[in-house]
Amino acid sequence: MIDTARYKVKPGAKIRLQDYSTKRDEAADRREVEDCLMPANIQKLSVLQERLYAENTRALLVVFQAMDAAGKDGCIKHVMTGINPQGVFVSSFKVPSSEENDHDYLWRIHQKAPRRGEIGVFNRSHYEDVLVSRVHDLLQSSQMPKDRLRPDIWTTRYRQICDYEKYLWENGVETVKFFLHISKDEQRKRLLKRIYDPDKNWKFSASDIQERKHWDKYMQAYEDMLPATSTARSPWYVLPADSKWFTRYLVSQVLAQKLEQMNPQFPELSGEKRAKIDECRFILEKDGLEI
Repeated sequence: MIDTARYKVKPGAKIRLQDYSTKRDEAADRREVEDCLMPANIQKLSVLQERLYAENTRALLVVFQAMDAAGKDGCIKHVMTGINPQGVFVSSFKVPSSEENDHDYLWRIHQKAPRRGEIGVFNRSHYEDVLVSRVHDLLQSSQMPKDRLRPDIWTTRYRQICDYEKYLWENGVETVKFFLHISKDEQRKRLLKRIYDPDKNWKFSASDIQERKHWDKYMQAYEDMLPATSTARSPWYVLPADSKWFTRYLVSQVLAQKLEQMNPQFPELSGEKRAKIDECRFILEKDGLEI
């Protein structure tokens, strides 16, 4: 059992991502993780998700942010394998459409918030609006009123996002957030693999190379954003992402612990409903005797 709390970002603390390892920093055995520990976590998630779905009062939102090729898609695929698909929904947020740009930046996000009883997964999220928008200075050409584009705009958005996630919590939606921390060299290797392997060419985009040129700016944006938006109720975890199998295991561990802490329960049946079940049982048992 790995102490995942040490990957949690302390609210308000100044951080440097270079102080966070991108490599596996625990003496975990890959075979044991993939053959035993990971399947055990997935089974636990499946049981807890069924209870969450049956309880139908709360929801869990899982947010993934990372640089390109950090393994978000694979992580979601592997961790969510084995969980009932009718209770898990994945939303990917790409460049906003013209209609989405006509609204506030949280408008399209809230439409995808999980319903009660569900686990909602965001592959990229509202945090793009304090990362990509900041790195590329997109607000200057946006439809935002110019008098609202003050020097403290990013601090303002951090506060808005914290308020939004507090609003979700107050309405029964818990949030946990993962930043998959990949090294620049490992990203280079994975992007090259997408080029060399014909079966992975579809995953490669020339825009990944353009974004890579802004690496330092992105790191600064993450260093400012993570502690400003990590809260006790909606924490950020910075997970080493150079070893995919280890990252996936950490995510499964955090999510299993989160759902255990939420402790969803099957609903208690009313006396009337229990009586109805007994009546139906009697009818079915009687039918069986008459066959």
